[in-house]
Amino acid sequence: MEDTNKLIIARQDKISALREQNINPYPNDFKPTHTTAQIVDTYSHMDEDEIAQQDEILTIAGRIMFAREFGKLAFIRLQDASGQLQCTLMIDILGEENYKLFKKHVDVGDFVGVTGKMSRTQKGELSLKATELTIINKTTRPLPEKWHGLTDKETRYRQRYVDLITNADVRETFKKRVMITSEIRRFYEDNGFLEVETPILHHQAGGTTAKPFETFHNALGMQLNLRIALELHLKRLVVGGFDKVFEMARCFRNEGVSYKHNPEFTMVESYAAYWNYEDTMNFVEKLITKIVQKSHNSLTIPFGEHTLDFSKWNRMTMKQAIMEIGGVAEQDLQDVASMKAIADKFHIELKDKNDYGTIFAILFEELCEDKLIQPTFIYDFPLSTSPLARTFDDRPEWAERAELYIAGSEISNMYSELNDPADQAKRFKAQVERATKGDDEAMPYDADYIRALEYGMPPAGGIGIGIDRLVMLLTNQPSIRDVILFPHLRPEDGREAEKEKLATA
Repeated sequence: MEDTNKLIIARQDKISALREQNINPYPNDFKPTHTTAQIVDTYSHMDEDEIAQQDEILTIAGRIMFAREFGKLAFIRLQDASGQLQCTLMIDILGEENYKLFKKHVDVGDFVGVTGKMSRTQKGELSLKATELTIINKTTRPLPEKWHGLTDKETRYRQRYVDLITNADVRETFKKRVMITSEIRRFYEDNGFLEVETPILHHQAGGTTAKPFETFHNALGMQLNLRIALELHLKRLVVGGFDKVFEMARCFRNEGVSYKHNPEFTMVESYAAYWNYEDTMNFVEKLITKIVQKSHNSLTIPFGEHTLDFSKWNRMTMKQAIMEIGGVAEQDLQDVASMKAIADKFHIELKDKNDYGTIFAILFEELCEDKLIQPTFIYDFPLSTSPLARTFDDRPEWAERAELYIAGSEISNMYSELNDPADQAKRFKAQVERATKGDDEAMPYDADYIRALEYGMPPAGGIGIGIDRLVMLLTNQPSIRDVILFPHLRPEDGREAEKEKLATA
């Protein structure tokens, strides 16, 4: 900390010195003519003689990531959003005054503009031979140690701006995220879906079982919640006649933080009239297969110690999974008592020891979930764990619901949607009863949604996909924090921040 403070003070002195020479350390009128990538693309195939014949004057701007000075000669490496390019500064070409400005006042991390012609060094490296150098932004704070960049995990998440500056692989991860979300939108649009926007503030949280964040609207004098899901408003639009709708947006759940959970996360949800959960599985398989191929130019990709193969997709019922993967005999799934015995055998804690469907789902989660490595749809869920899904006509205790698991994580959730208003009202009441017994994730009774269903909603299939987890898979990242630009962290110690502020004042 002390060394850093000394460097900050030294840079502040340089800023003062520039101002004394009537040089603005933060000008706003510099215009580059090219990016570094454009220059590399144009000149990389040329040899030294071919480059020498070019008469083009080029101007680039960026951050200095490396600088080395040898008396009357210096090399800097400039980084812009597209890449990096070396620049050669020679006192004979740049001029003594400009070269002196560089030596005395420019540091690694500063933004500068360089104008010149292309050349190759004696080692054959492309280099912009500078005729002009302009200070664009004189930085106060030094970058992390130049050879290793920013490596501490918490500091990387907390100071993502520095992480992006110093770690090229991190920049590539987030560029790939942008590509993935763009391709998802394009796939939906190509399949006839309309992208819509629904409210973030809800008067009651619904659409899934989760604990919401609460807030208060002063003008209306009412309690509001940040949405935990997109579902119920999107299905209202299906009632209104939009047969295919989707939304990609942030949702918020007041739950624990882990390597695959962040309280603020991104989902895409969609609903299509006249689809069922088999149609949704088919759609999700095609969507993710296309995204994998687009992002990797292959259907086999690495993830941690695994190789994921998206040319082969598996499907099995939840019951099959518990039996075949979990090693539980069918007779041990007959009733609550037999399943409680299995839970005791495997030391599985049950939060609800009396509901068959809840225990059934917990056995699946504990015995099977982390073993589902290759893309696998698990379908046919207990009714009590699926309050918004349609049940089978001949098996009313089971719901037409599926989830996609890859590398041990749930990636997508799919239903045949419940459109019977009386049945939905009954299930909302059951959720309210769970809430009165202490379940803070139970859904409230949504009277307006019941009213919407009473106007009539066609049969429909619904899909929810966790964008952050999908990006984790496709970028081979072990934590959700590595694919969210600004993940949630506890605040920094205010006293330490104040000490640093005083030291640099």
